[in-house]
Amino acid sequence: MKSETIDVSGLHYKILNEKIHRAINKGTKKIILNNVGGQRFIADGIGDKIKIVINGVPGNDLGAFMDGPEILVNSNAEDGIGNTMNGGKIIIDGNTGDIVGHSMRGGKIFIKGNAGYRVGIHMKSYQDLYPVVIIGGIARDFLGEYMAGGLLIILGINKKKEESIVGNYVGTGMHGGTIYIRGKIEAYQLGKEANILELDSKDRKQLKIYLEEYAQDFHLNLSQILKEKFLKLVPSTTRPYGKLYAY
Repeated sequence: MKSETIDVSGLHYKILNEKIHRAINKGTKKIILNNVGGQRFIADGIGDKIKIVINGVPGNDLGAFMDGPEILVNSNAEDGIGNTMNGGKIIIDGNTGDIVGHSMRGGKIFIKGNAGYRVGIHMKSYQDLYPVVIIGGIARDFLGEYMAGGLLIILGINKKKEESIVGNYVGTGMHGGTIYIRGKIEAYQLGKEANILELDSKDRKQLKIYLEEYAQDFHLNLSQILKEKFLKLVPSTTRPYGKLYAY
């Protein structure tokens, strides 16, 4: 596999992305970015099947509109990871900020640690496009806000005893998709548009498929993850605001 290493120290994000595109045009299949320090828009819009390894903390909108690469971040990441992402995979070996997977349409985002607010806002699926976000830790308020499709999985691994696995207003405006939560939540934490259901055999099969891949990526024990009980959240209606805008 042809690879290239780029020292990102002090580079403007536009120059960095130009270097990434030049490497791809030369046939490079693996790009290693060292000393990343908050550069935004890394790998945005790339459709090539390449691997990008990021050593450092990438800035906002990592992998926005991308449709093919696999990105491995060996640290934390900032806000807007996978914004309007169509395909590919982003693996974060740490924590992330807010609005992960904003309007995401396909691909996978795996986070080992915690995530911020409004994860999965406006996520959607279409035909064979099916976005998946898995968070190993906890998520904050407005998880799955206005969610229209796809899958969110929150695991709460290593969360503190006093911490809640999710914040408040979970599934507010949700009208599609599924959220699996490994643990308990209170009724007051739900948005009015989300319902809690028990898992069936189809749910457990789907969970195992995605969590097997997640466990492999982070070298975790799948059987330990699956030992805990999961809740399933689905929308109560496909048109939560229909009465406000239609007669």
